[in-house]
Amino acid sequence: MSSRPITEDDLNGFIDGTLNPDRHAEVSAYLDAHPDVAGRIAAYGEQRDMLRAAFAPVIEEPVPTELDLSRMIEERRRPRQAPRWAMAAAAVLLVCAGGVSGWSLRGIAVPPSEGVQALAREAAASYAAYAPDQVRPVEIRASDRDTLAAWTTKRVGRPVAIPDLTVAGYRLMGGRVVPTEHGPAALFMYDDDRGTRLVMLARPMRSERDMPMSPHAQGDLNGLAWADHGLGYSLVGAVAPDRLHPLADEVRRQIRSEA
Repeated sequence: MSSRPITEDDLNGFIDGTLNPDRHAEVSAYLDAHPDVAGRIAAYGEQRDMLRAAFAPVIEEPVPTELDLSRMIEERRRPRQAPRWAMAAAAVLLVCAGGVSGWSLRGIAVPPSEGVQALAREAAASYAAYAPDQVRPVEIRASDRDTLAAWTTKRVGRPVAIPDLTVAGYRLMGGRVVPTEHGPAALFMYDDDRGTRLVMLARPMRSERDMPMSPHAQGDLNGLAWADHGLGYSLVGAVAPDRLHPLADEVRRQIRSEA
């Protein structure tokens, strides 16, 4: 291992995932030995994740032509005003279109923004964001379980049990705090000998504070979500429902036994 000291550039590279594997291992060992710095880096990582989540819907979109600087300058050089009859016609069309579209959309269900269905969507999004990461899928590793428990409790505002799924063949990899529409959530990640990963997401519930377990699916991703005593949980993975359900039952059993 190199004797080169760990710098802020190294820490920033660790957060961004830009270090080479050797340097990444050195920084990781340094953080294991310095929990105060590890906590700071975890906080920075959370801020990064919040920014990514906030801009994810538009980050890949091209710049709209309306915001193209050369086009904007050209438009200002050639000011134009539509004839009054055109403006009136446009107003009539907008009114008609608004009425028709409002009526045609009357039967379309808007996805709930609260409750376990919202939690299920957040869990699926968190899985898609972190489970494929082969460099640093978790901020705090399983070897620092106590630090992980303390960090998630502090950020979520309530103790969140970390289930043990080793009997079922899944090891705890670690976890992180992730942003959601409803505040910080605790994310714990597991994997088995084949590299199959599971993610459990937990956060306080504003509504549906006690709900039975219900399945949800998105493509090849399956999950189960429920709520107990004001905390919501969702276990998700690219696992068949008949294999995932017993795991979710075990997670719920352990959480209830520690409550």
